[in-house]
Amino acid sequence: MLIFLFVVIIYSLANVYTFLTLSSIIDYGFFAESLLGLFILFMTLTPVMIPIYSNRGSERAVRYFSYLGYMWLAFLVPFFPLALLLDLYNYTVPYVAALLNREITSLLISSDNTVFIPFFISLAVNVYGYYEAQALRAERLTIRSSKLSDLRERIRIAQISDLHLGAIVRDNMLDKVIEIIEREKPDIIVSTGDLVDGVISHINHLAQKLKKVEAGLGKFAIIGNHELYGGIRHTTQFLKDAGFTVLRGEGVTIDNIINIAGMDFTGGEAHRLSKELQQRPEDEILSDLNRNLFTVLLKHRSDVKEKSLGLFDLQLSGHTHKGQIFPMNLATTFLFQHHSGFTKLKNDAAIYVSRGTGTAGPPIRFLSTPEVTIIDIVSNKGSNSEET
Repeated sequence: MLIFLFVVIIYSLANVYTFLTLSSIIDYGFFAESLLGLFILFMTLTPVMIPIYSNRGSERAVRYFSYLGYMWLAFLVPFFPLALLLDLYNYTVPYVAALLNREITSLLISSDNTVFIPFFISLAVNVYGYYEAQALRAERLTIRSSKLSDLRERIRIAQISDLHLGAIVRDNMLDKVIEIIEREKPDIIVSTGDLVDGVISHINHLAQKLKKVEAGLGKFAIIGNHELYGGIRHTTQFLKDAGFTVLRGEGVTIDNIINIAGMDFTGGEAHRLSKELQQRPEDEILSDLNRNLFTVLLKHRSDVKEKSLGLFDLQLSGHTHKGQIFPMNLATTFLFQHHSGFTKLKNDAAIYVSRGTGTAGPPIRFLSTPEVTIIDIVSNKGSNSEET
């Protein structure tokens, strides 16, 4: 809930600041400023209205409306901090001049340029970021463990996370995901939350595409926060239709080879969105599993429970998107316990946090390339787990 409030406050301030910044260079009177204010108010409210409109509009109209609102949001992400930074620079120049007792006003940036510079940089970021968001790649991780059966030298897991199938992320991105998975031939496929983007109208055919993708030891999925936004019964049915076994506060042992445990999303808003999230403590669920087998814990959020350390070997998470659009990662780094990539933990445990496979909101990524994670768990009798 705190993260949600933080985003809402920053987003609101960014829109107000953008209006003040743009109006400062518009010299066409009250009528022009009023039109600008109405435009920015409309664009401010558009992302908020998308979930409501998604339940009522046609598929094409929902997509156009989503692109309009989310691209505005993507524009603000670099524009707001850059414009603010240039204004702060101009604000401090006179004070520095006074301290140095020198005339340095020539270093001031004109008011027009404090708008045009961040405007064009933001446009460039969004154009580049649109193509970066399409540049899906396989990210590889090798974990060596002494817990594999003598009959298995390797287990390959394909992790998808935060794909956000919906109005914007559709067939094209899903086809790329399927292509990578089929090429890598994983033994297990896992989805670590937010496979769908809230409301799941108009995307039932995507479940049938995913259902055709097979893995010898099974497909497993957990609930992320966006599955809650779409209504947990509808979204879990989508996951099942896509061929996934949905793990909701439970663990399974697959062919006496490997353990997989999955937890529901438990962020601040979770119980407000669904009354069905009552589940046993994580450490109790993990304690029921055979500790002689390699144990994978699926959790959407990248928080690690102290009591669980030593009860799992590898936690797979997502949710952070690694900020998705720089400089958002400067904020998300502080908001999440583990932000991105592989980290060794105590008691021979480890966590890997995916950057995400799709996009949430804007179809833009900047300095956060999307990934399908290919994890090879390799037999290494006599040694502890480690990354290579």
